[in-house]
Amino acid sequence: MSQVTCISAPAEHDVLEKLSDWQIEHRGVPIERNGLNPILDLQTLLALKRELTAMQPDVVLAYTVKPVVWTGLALRRAGRSSARTRFVALITGLGYAFESQKGARGLLQRLVASLYQHSLQRADLVVFQNIDNQDAFVSAGIVGPEKTAVVNGSGVDTNHFEETPIPPIKGEALTFLLVARLLGDKGIREYAGAAKYVKAQYPRCQFLLLGPHDTSPDAIPQNEIDQFEAIEYLGSALDVRPHIRKSHVYVLPSYHEGMPRTVLEAMAVGRPILTTNVSGCRQTVVEGENGWLVPKADTESLAARMLWFVKNQDQLQSMGERSRQLAEERFEVSQINAAMIKHLLPGGL
Repeated sequence: MSQVTCISAPAEHDVLEKLSDWQIEHRGVPIERNGLNPILDLQTLLALKRELTAMQPDVVLAYTVKPVVWTGLALRRAGRSSARTRFVALITGLGYAFESQKGARGLLQRLVASLYQHSLQRADLVVFQNIDNQDAFVSAGIVGPEKTAVVNGSGVDTNHFEETPIPPIKGEALTFLLVARLLGDKGIREYAGAAKYVKAQYPRCQFLLLGPHDTSPDAIPQNEIDQFEAIEYLGSALDVRPHIRKSHVYVLPSYHEGMPRTVLEAMAVGRPILTTNVSGCRQTVVEGENGWLVPKADTESLAARMLWFVKNQDQLQSMGERSRQLAEERFEVSQINAAMIKHLLPGGL
């Protein structure tokens, strides 16, 4: 009988209850998603080493930056006790550190790349969510191409995110929606700037922003959000489906992604997509069929495509239907899960 254990930062009660319902054991370790405190990171490394040495698991899956780095290093430090453990690292995006090679962020990028390289020496397989990220790691010498694979993101449950028709439009009153953590590299400032430009011409258009605050150095504070004149901030929500259903166009002007889950969810509901021509995002759009791509950090281009949607309302329904079709064909979660299980258990159960 298989035993599944989840190792993470201390979890809230509702998360622990859900894991218990799934018969998954939880073990908490000290880990911070953001920040570079060497003492806390050393505590994370030592805690992971203790847990992995005690469990001696057959397979370990780690994802996002810190869990991948510290798990790989912990397995290396565990030595013979973990020699038979299969380690699969899932890279869900390049993240904030890889966005620029200048100044302090450039130093951070080199540090993260070095940590990845040392950690992934222990990996049996490194799985990426888009081919651009795979190429970036291979080109940088972080990992060899022979032990990499690509899956189409984390997938989307197209049964849970049911397709719904585009809502009726009164005149030119389109509703645009962006769902994201409040970070600069999600393109929120560009979204606000483009919204202001479009709303000056079409004042009945709505520009909604949904998402939680964040502790990243790239976080946008609430007082800045309050100053955005043309967008309406809705706070955060556990269930995004009602908000997607009320929208006409889904927008994500992100600077980088592994594979944007919010875009996949909007596609499954049947909404046209307006996003950036960057890693992860570009894989979700067939231009002119289910949406459009614009350059990152380009408010003018973003506004121009918003105006296109306002002036071409007759194409919204067919573009939304194409989004749904792509979600079913390329991003259905059952397909992604099957691929991941093959990577985790290449010899079968």
